[in-house]
Amino acid sequence: MNLIAESWQDFELIDAGNNEKIEKWGKYILRRPDPQAIWPRQDSSYWQKYDGYYEKHQGGGSWRDNSLPESWVIKYQQLKFRIRPTGFKHTGLFPEQAVNWDFMINKIQSAKKKVSVLNLFGYTGGATVACLFAGADVCHVDSAKAIVSWAKENVELSNLNMQKVRFIIDDVIKFVEREIRRNHKYDAIIMDPPVYGRGTNNEVWKIEARLVDLINLTIHILSDEPLFYLVNSYTSAFSPIVLHNIMSTTLNKTYPGNLQSGELGLKTTKTKLILPCGIFTRWEQ
Repeated sequence: MNLIAESWQDFELIDAGNNEKIEKWGKYILRRPDPQAIWPRQDSSYWQKYDGYYEKHQGGGSWRDNSLPESWVIKYQQLKFRIRPTGFKHTGLFPEQAVNWDFMINKIQSAKKKVSVLNLFGYTGGATVACLFAGADVCHVDSAKAIVSWAKENVELSNLNMQKVRFIIDDVIKFVEREIRRNHKYDAIIMDPPVYGRGTNNEVWKIEARLVDLINLTIHILSDEPLFYLVNSYTSAFSPIVLHNIMSTTLNKTYPGNLQSGELGLKTTKTKLILPCGIFTRWEQ
């Protein structure tokens, strides 16, 4: 199952190839590396027209030849997000996730009940904003203080109720273990774990060693009739089949339901080729 985010108006993937992509974010055009785009470019004429270019060099990379502001705002439907070109080439938003935002909004609005959502590795809050917009209460967890501040800013930009969201700066496994002891329950869980990371007290996270344990822990904080469970992976070498198998042998044994897995992608407007942008597994009743 492949899902392509095609409902954007403020974002456009212009083209991809030769290990790069060129995109339009609002009124600004960015050119930056992408390790998935290994096919040849079909036309180079428009690749020199950009406002910011991320150049890789030894030890990392940096933006150059740019006339970019420090940040700006783009919209997806009625949601707003702060875009900031960072030193790690990212902008603070993954536009392919819009298909998951649509899924979450539909599930929450169709539930006809109060819904509580736990967003682990919440990053800058794309999923948090979508779930709040749909009417859910959200607990957003990430170990990076600056990233959580960015997520708060996105909630405020969309004029959403800050009283309906808890922002937690913590190691996700330790947080889930405390929620189990407190007997807190959630109707939906979202997670987008990195391949490698460190928690607030230098706890080491490795996806291949900890993902199964984390999913098994979260089963103890799901409500009696959960709504959905979504796992994304942008940077891992896993295939969608691996994520599907993990969920089949953990969550789906306790909560039988509909399990779908696949790739997320974006379509280039110039060549209509699909750029793969990660994998996902969705569980729903």
